[in-house]
Amino acid sequence: MNATTGADRAAAAAAAIRHHYDAGNDFYRLWLDPSLSYSCALRENGDDTLEVAQERKLRSHLDAVGAGNAAAVLDIGCGWGAILQRLSRQCGVARSVGLTLSAEQAEFVRSSDLPGVEVRLENWVHYEPDVRFDGIISIGAFEHFARPDDSPAEKIRVYREFFTRCRSWLNDGGMLSLQTIVYADMRREDASAFMQQEIFPDADLPTLAEIAAAAEGLFEIRSLTNGRLDYAWTCEEWARRLRATRAEAAGIVGEEVVARYERYLKLSALGFRMGKIGLLRLVLAPYGDRLFARPGVRAG
Repeated sequence: MNATTGADRAAAAAAAIRHHYDAGNDFYRLWLDPSLSYSCALRENGDDTLEVAQERKLRSHLDAVGAGNAAAVLDIGCGWGAILQRLSRQCGVARSVGLTLSAEQAEFVRSSDLPGVEVRLENWVHYEPDVRFDGIISIGAFEHFARPDDSPAEKIRVYREFFTRCRSWLNDGGMLSLQTIVYADMRREDASAFMQQEIFPDADLPTLAEIAAAAEGLFEIRSLTNGRLDYAWTCEEWARRLRATRAEAAGIVGEEVVARYERYLKLSALGFRMGKIGLLRLVLAPYGDRLFARPGVRAG
């Protein structure tokens, strides 16, 4: 990756994340579940609460990477630390590292005082671990890696760099659990300008084909599911909770921001319901011998 281009991309990504996620922990706490999971829940039946469905989602990612038997796990895009908390307190993982671009989120995780957990305000592009991991989890970060002005070839190049790094960071037998929103029955040219400019600036969704092309030869896709209806329901639940606490939310971030989030959640739910966008959950296993190891990274 060109150093100047890479630095520009990283700076733009950090600014975009701050624009969205640094609205304030108190604001998000009003309408997310207690784990502060800001990603698609995993629903099994109509009786599920948001809390139950989010806990099931977290457990599915932990199980996918064998967290119960892991010594070291990396969480790329760790949010407010729901996965890190469970790695530390439930799974007993000796070392967990979380990467985030949100200062609010990083400080929140650090204040939780989780044994064995390190949170870094750092882009995966710049991260250089000193150990390898038994598992890597990334929930809701992949959709921020590419930019709207990237060509399809450039998007695949960025995604392949991500998969190449993840491959080199994993121990033999390690697994990657990835969850991302994708374009489905919609072209990128038809994406909402409101979403791209006001909600997630400087970000562009991947397609399944781009993910598969980027991972080819590096990772085998062991499982793939589309949870778009789960995400429609999740967005609807978030919107319902935000409406119920609207006055308090407006007192924290202002009426304009609340209205913007209400519109964003409504449009997102509609997009998932219509199949315009999808929600992919992938479990990937590294191919073959470690052909892509980076110098300075020792087995952990």
